[in-house]
This record gives sequence, C-alpha cells and structure tokens, in this order.
Amino acid sequence: MTADPSKPAIAVLGSINMDLVTTTEQRPAPGETVLGTGFAMVPGGKGANQAIAAQRAGGAVEFLGAVGDDVFAGALRGVLNDSGVGTGRLRTVTGPSGIAAIVVDAGGENSIIVVGGANAAMTALTDADLAVIAAADILLCQLEIPVDTVAAAVMHASANRTVVVLNPSPAQHLMADLWAHVDVAVVNSGEARHLGSDLEPVAHLVITHGADGATYRGPNGRELSQSSPRVEAIDTTGAGDTFTGALAAAWHRGPEAALAWASTAGALATTTLGASSSIPTQERIEAALPPR
Repeated sequence: MTADPSKPAIAVLGSINMDLVTTTEQRPAPGETVLGTGFAMVPGGKGANQAIAAQRAGGAVEFLGAVGDDVFAGALRGVLNDSGVGTGRLRTVTGPSGIAAIVVDAGGENSIIVVGGANAAMTALTDADLAVIAAADILLCQLEIPVDTVAAAVMHASANRTVVVLNPSPAQHLMADLWAHVDVAVVNSGEARHLGSDLEPVAHLVITHGADGATYRGPNGRELSQSSPRVEAIDTTGAGDTFTGALAAAWHRGPEAALAWASTAGALATTTLGASSSIPTQERIEAALPPR
C-alpha cells in the first residue's frame, strides 16, 4: 500500500491502443461515403486512458498490459511514460498493437471499432503482475482484454484486500460470483440497463449519464447525484475513461467527493480532440470543480 494516503497506489490492468481518429460533419450511414474534415493518431485504449487519467488526477499508477512489436508500440509506451504512469509491467508481444478506428461528428459524438491486437495476448498474469496488484490500494480493470485474466486479477486483489474498481465495458455478463468481489462498478446508463441485476451484489455502483453527470448507489440504500460542469464538447472519446480513472484516484476521499472530482474530469475531457490527449491534470480539475 502507498505510504501517502492522498496519492493512492493504483494498478490498472487493461488495454492500450492507437486510436485512428477521423472527424467529419456527419457520421456515415451504412453504405454511405462522406468527406472527412481531419485525421489524427492518438494513443488510447480503455486501460491506458484510465491509467493516465488516474495518474493525472492524483494517483500513483502502475499499468499492466501489452503492446505489439509494430510501428505503434513506441508511441504507446511513450505516452504512459510521459504521463508518469509506471510501465514496468507493460509487456511486448509479437504482432500488432491494438488499434481503434474512431469517427467523430460535428456534435462531438463518436462511433468506434476496436481491434484488440496485443491486448488479446493478456491471457495470464505473472507472479510480478500479481505482486503489483496485491501491493496496490486499488485495482482498476475494464473488459478490453481477456475476461479470464480480469477475473483472476479481481480475485487476487480481493484476497489481498486491494479495492477492486471495475468498469465492465464493453458490457458483458460475467460469472455471478465475480461481482461479489467487485467493490466499485462504474457503468454508463446503457451498460447499467444491459447488465441489470448482475450489478446488485456490488457494494458501490456509479452510473454515468454523459453531460447530465453521474449517480451513486451505496450500502444501506445511500444515493447521491452529481451534475457535470457545462462545457463546449468537441469530442466525447475517452470521457468515460477519464471519469473512471479520476474516480479511482479520489475514491479514498469518499463517494461524494470522488463523484464530484470524476464528473468534473470527465466533462473537461470532452473539450479536446482525442482520448489520452484530452485528459485533464489535477490542477485543471481543481480549478473547474463546482462549489460545494
């Protein structure tokens, strides 16, 4: 566990991709060709986005994942290093890194196709990986790597009293007994509807509602609602990941403070094109935090 309770040690197990981002006035309908207005390559992936967000929002993060041996690998590793995220457990495997093809329209909404690449090679955890998880204050996971690996990490974290924060996205039904070992689940409103009663065993449930903020359900029926700062949204890509990473970094402050911190961070992430490039720093979040 970290010696500084204000800077929690967070192990993030998840995906890392190169996002190929195309902007256009309107996303194409099936069979339609439209003209784009711009293109950018931005490191992303739900795991990497959340790791960077947690680090910038005040955590001390170690990333567990995989890149390929292709042209994107150096940039992907570099963006984590440049953000201060630990990469000692980022492995390199033969083959391509993960990519995401993203189309963003003039309203900031997006469509995304993810090709897992090296992320699919995360089929087992090493002893060194397990040691990082056991020593962390928080384990943060998503579902863009093999689910069995996520399940093994969750069970190991739970056995070592590491708080488990799970963003079950892309949404899918998991083993029933796994949910009982999840301390905090973070889902958007669509994922919450899809998963339904699966989420009932989770002690702390956070549901994001886009520009409308987030809600929280905790033990003993406790409920909270948090609005988001009003911003001019340019690109919503990575906003949910920013919310989740910031929530993990602030969880030690309690659900109410963490919800406000995360909602502010998520809103700020929509004001810049791209995923990792849009993630705000702790100073920006503090400056934009709504008065309490």
